[in-house]
Amino acid sequence: MINHHTPETPNTTLQSDLAGEYPRYLYWPKDKLTLLYSHSITELLDDPRVPKPLAISSEGISFLLQSGVVPPPKTAYQDIYILGIGDTAGVTSVNGKVDINFTHVFPFMNANRLSPDAMQPDEGLILQMLAEATISRIDLSRPSFLFHSAGKDSNSIALALAEAGWQDKVTLITHKSKGAADESEISAKIAKQLGFKHQVLHEVDQLKAEHHAAIEDYFVNAPFPCTDNVTLAYPLYSVQIPELRGANLIDGGGNDSHMTTPPSRRDLKTHKFATLTSKLPGFRNHVKSESVINPLLRTQAEWCGMGGMSLADANSLYPDNSSVYPHWNRESLKRQSWDHYDFKTDILTSVTAAELHIRKVRIFADAIAANFVLPFANASLADYFARMPETYLFDRKTQKNKLILRKILKDRIGLDSDALGKMGFSYDSRTIVLQNWETIAREIYACPLWNKPSLEKLVTRMRGRMNGKGWGSRSAGRMLYRVYLVSCWRNKCRWVV
Repeated sequence: MINHHTPETPNTTLQSDLAGEYPRYLYWPKDKLTLLYSHSITELLDDPRVPKPLAISSEGISFLLQSGVVPPPKTAYQDIYILGIGDTAGVTSVNGKVDINFTHVFPFMNANRLSPDAMQPDEGLILQMLAEATISRIDLSRPSFLFHSAGKDSNSIALALAEAGWQDKVTLITHKSKGAADESEISAKIAKQLGFKHQVLHEVDQLKAEHHAAIEDYFVNAPFPCTDNVTLAYPLYSVQIPELRGANLIDGGGNDSHMTTPPSRRDLKTHKFATLTSKLPGFRNHVKSESVINPLLRTQAEWCGMGGMSLADANSLYPDNSSVYPHWNRESLKRQSWDHYDFKTDILTSVTAAELHIRKVRIFADAIAANFVLPFANASLADYFARMPETYLFDRKTQKNKLILRKILKDRIGLDSDALGKMGFSYDSRTIVLQNWETIAREIYACPLWNKPSLEKLVTRMRGRMNGKGWGSRSAGRMLYRVYLVSCWRNKCRWVV
């Protein structure tokens, strides 16, 4: 549903729900004569009152190149905004025009948690709430798939659904990564133990005609660009399992905000280090993107999962580029007195996770007309965990997180997350670039965003660097892949072209 606000409409305050299960999307044009907003980005962009083609935000592209993510409420479009976790839009009328004041207040500060003697977790209730949060969002007329791994989040959802008797209604699907990071065998065993059907999704290195067609369709219908490394895997999933189109897609993300994301030992060191290096913004315009010095110049906020091109390369590539340093430096200074746990959790979950990691799945769901289900972001569930004493969630000495989920899974299905360790979800985007170079290069060179003479020099340099080894080689590959993803979106997106 599209909501309409005019200068004659009473003042209002807009927010997303507590944990960002349903972000709000706003169309607020520069003339400020109207405001449209909705929980559906595709409905908003398709509305005839939103003129097409949409104007691209140079600031948004600058963030994508240098940070990899556009911080809300900003987007890659000039007049489109997002309200996510902790974001508020105060809507008023000023001199006959709609005016908006955007603010952000993180709702999950650890100081607001209850004391250990005031609350003890109810494991049965947690699983019941998780099952209800999932089932209530499922459209029974569609097939249902849960993105599953060896991790705590998706397994908690699988266990909750199993105890609710939903084994015959949901299929677990798992990405088979290359090397030691592969979780598909563990996933298959858990699926069998719980009684679910299970399918494995394989990486595709050499793209064929059907893969190119799926990628084309994905970018045509992708409402936003996304630079997550795993982005390209998703349209290729729909080739392997055509039933994903229009299905219920269940994802285990969305709980790091209210369960807290503990900083690692490296995070604590870099946080202090960044207080010094972030005072040297001028150096950003004098290093190459693939230089090991480039990431060391990040602000404290940017250490929360962000990174990208150096300012020098971004300026060279994109004529309308602007430095993202002032924004991230302000965000860091706002939180300089915060506890490290709150600092990392706020930036990581309301920006990086929401608009990079989770956004890639939202975009995929929008592109294939699927129903995206994010149970852990359910407001009632988030409120329950937000009140839970930290002793049940994380350990400040070991930096272990989600302690209550670890306990539930170990006790009920024998999954020892401590012994298993953090496996992660890897995707070999470097091989995609190398084995499909002609296609990748053609798409990059066709993009009208880039400065063509500088583009050719940049691509030649980074492509050559990819033939080497070490951090610089991997970084060059990531940057070329990022430029390709943004180029594809700009070249094909139906709301832009």
